[in-house]
Amino acid sequence: MDQFISSEHIASLCAPVQPVIIQRPHAATRAAKWFTDHFPGKAFYAVKANADPMVLEAIGKGGINHFDVASIAEVRLIRGMFPEATLAFMHPIKPAEAIREAYFDHGVRIFSLDCDAELHKILKATEGARDLTLCVRLAVTNDAAKMSLVDKFGAKGDAAISLLRQTRLVAQRLGVCFHPGSQTMNPAAYASAMDQADEIIRACGVVVEVVDVGGGFPVAYPGMEPPSMHAFVDQIAARFETFLSTENSELWCEPGRALCAEAQSLLVRIDGRRDQDLYLNDGVYGALSDAGHFAWRYPVRSFGTPKSRQVLPYRFYGPTCDSADMMPGPFYLPADMDVGDYIEVGMIGAYGRALASNFNGFGVYDEVICEDDPFGSVFLPLPFIHQAQNDR
Repeated sequence: MDQFISSEHIASLCAPVQPVIIQRPHAATRAAKWFTDHFPGKAFYAVKANADPMVLEAIGKGGINHFDVASIAEVRLIRGMFPEATLAFMHPIKPAEAIREAYFDHGVRIFSLDCDAELHKILKATEGARDLTLCVRLAVTNDAAKMSLVDKFGAKGDAAISLLRQTRLVAQRLGVCFHPGSQTMNPAAYASAMDQADEIIRACGVVVEVVDVGGGFPVAYPGMEPPSMHAFVDQIAARFETFLSTENSELWCEPGRALCAEAQSLLVRIDGRRDQDLYLNDGVYGALSDAGHFAWRYPVRSFGTPKSRQVLPYRFYGPTCDSADMMPGPFYLPADMDVGDYIEVGMIGAYGRALASNFNGFGVYDEVICEDDPFGSVFLPLPFIHQAQNDR
């Protein structure tokens, strides 16, 4: 894979026609190392956020050897790349065939569940295995998250109490897991979620060997600059000290976005302009899905002929013929942006390329490696860097 000094170097030297995925594996390694150095427990990388082999290798290089897998395809991928890794099959509803293959062919011993039917399915598929770590997924409030994840999964109230008691009878190790929501901006949300889990555990009269606080660790986007990552870890560590668990209980987390977002960016070309609408060669059906579906404001910077010091708020359109291929932004860029200019869209390493499709025949990318740092990082001592106009 070709290597460049920076994204500006790519635009000026290559003038690419197709969108370009810019790989910065050193950013993923840095993020992984931060978690291995500072999280007071085990960090399981949530593979669904980005399963690019280059990103996975970079995360492994940073010391991560535990993976949260959510499908049998992810189980196969990770076991092939990391034969000695610990895999946790954390999707609460799994096909029986996937459970069986994971257990007997790939050595998976950690499974999550959030209902009685899933517990019975796991036991049947593993032929009554007695060496399982079973984590009951609990529903907790997601009020501090930019994307709530509480509706689809999670046991509540009396059902959670009953499920924990049943699971305790068959699990070698019993755990609780939960998710405070994607891009959780308030460190106190983790302590609050742990409070809710602790209350349920005390009500059912069991102790647990695993407390998994899930993912949701935030990265920095324009208008979403989070507190220090240390603040999140400190809240979790302090609350774990008083959590009802055994002396040897383990604390886990499942970072996804936090480990991979900074590891990739996207270089796009402007193929058309109408007033303050820019028509790009990638969009909602490509690596910018979140910018459309969730109006995510990614950091942007421009390369090309513009020289204006004035900036304008732009809306982006992708290359497909679908009118839904629109990203409202606003994305602040120089006023004289024009056809043929290039824009780097940062922080697309999480759920960017992973959600891209080939709709309308698009979704084809060039790939390169850049040696420079991403323009914005929660793992560097400098504050989040972006063009001043992004705050307007």
